[in-house]
Amino acid sequence: MEITGVTWGITIAVIIGLILFDYFFHVRKAHIPTLKEAALWSAIYVGIALAFGLVFFAFGDTDHAIEYYAGFITEKALSVDNLFVFMIILTSFNVPRQYQQKVLLFGIAFALISRTIFILAGAAILEVWTDAFYIFGIFLLILAGQQLKSEFSSADEAGSEADNFMVRFARKILPVSEQYDGDKLITKVDGKRLVTPMLLVMVAIGATDIIFAIDSIPAIYGLTQEPYIVFTANAFALLGLRQLYFLIDGLLDRLVYLGYGLAAILGFIGVKLMLHALSQNNLPFIYDGQDVPVAEPSTGMSLLVIIGILILTIVWSLASPRGKALRALQNAEKFAHRYSQLAEDTSVEERKEAAEKMDYWTQQAEATEHRYLEELIKHKDQWSAIIRIAHETRLEDANHRGIPAVTSQKIVTTDGPVLAPDTNGKSSEESKGSNLND
Repeated sequence: MEITGVTWGITIAVIIGLILFDYFFHVRKAHIPTLKEAALWSAIYVGIALAFGLVFFAFGDTDHAIEYYAGFITEKALSVDNLFVFMIILTSFNVPRQYQQKVLLFGIAFALISRTIFILAGAAILEVWTDAFYIFGIFLLILAGQQLKSEFSSADEAGSEADNFMVRFARKILPVSEQYDGDKLITKVDGKRLVTPMLLVMVAIGATDIIFAIDSIPAIYGLTQEPYIVFTANAFALLGLRQLYFLIDGLLDRLVYLGYGLAAILGFIGVKLMLHALSQNNLPFIYDGQDVPVAEPSTGMSLLVIIGILILTIVWSLASPRGKALRALQNAEKFAHRYSQLAEDTSVEERKEAAEKMDYWTQQAEATEHRYLEELIKHKDQWSAIIRIAHETRLEDANHRGIPAVTSQKIVTTDGPVLAPDTNGKSSEESKGSNLND
């Protein structure tokens, strides 16, 4: 497939059209996307991205097709990891959920612009200095090490993104209001024109986009040196990220070992870049400036390795004791909250079903090993309050109808936090030999 200026022009026009469509038909009117809406449009955008790769096959360009899919999957995985940081920034600034779509779309658009700049810069550097692959490879190996090192502290580190240099600088030079004014960036308070916290959120997202671009561009250049493939893989990985955020919100932090998987992918691509640099070596102090005869993994093999690492990471995250513990804790909170929000006219059967789910996941949470409680439960006081209020409501209803509610009775009569290590939970030894039943 011949990549010409016309090819670039049509591709850019299509991508801009998709972003504008997303804004005018979904984001412009502030609302909270339903799960069905998020799932539908996530599937559509992924479908478009996968269909784009078939264009290369249609022209008989198998090599570029495999490079595109390898790049797209890698960038999609890195983009999902980026959603962790976006989530923390939105939470740190208390962005109302109905306005989060606009922030996310801005983040996607700005990311596309910043990555395009880095793509063009990277292509220009590699055109005149092929030994830059050494630098890219070393950089990715360092990133892999940092990713591995920060696996269990990533939330705290990511939280600092909400208070990065650009945000602190913006606070100093701009008058900022205390409250949001819808999704406006500028508002008036007592006749004074002020910027809203929404603008600071945009600044924080933009700053992290630049950091993400520095991370992701060297990674994909380890899979292909064609700027067009680099651009399209990044663009289609970013499109649909807004919908994906709302679709997997709550599942994101269940991928407890995603950091390990991304570290492995970055490390693998870093090694691949180093091997590629050796095969095109020009540095006089390495092999007398001659090309080094090394075996470089093919793009097809790289694609299989990346897919394999991601599948293993996801299965490991969801099936591991730590992943199961987090699922139990999250569901205990979720179904307790749902029960406490039931309308007064909810039928007896619906209320019974909701209570059974709340009891089941509360029991699963109580069976969680002690070593996971401090690590996995965030905002413990708020979490305990949600659980306790729901079970108080359930116990009151059960007493009114004269039926037993053993789990709720236990929760309500327990002093202190719902899952304090000295009152609930299981030690590592106890959990091996017993399951809590009501």
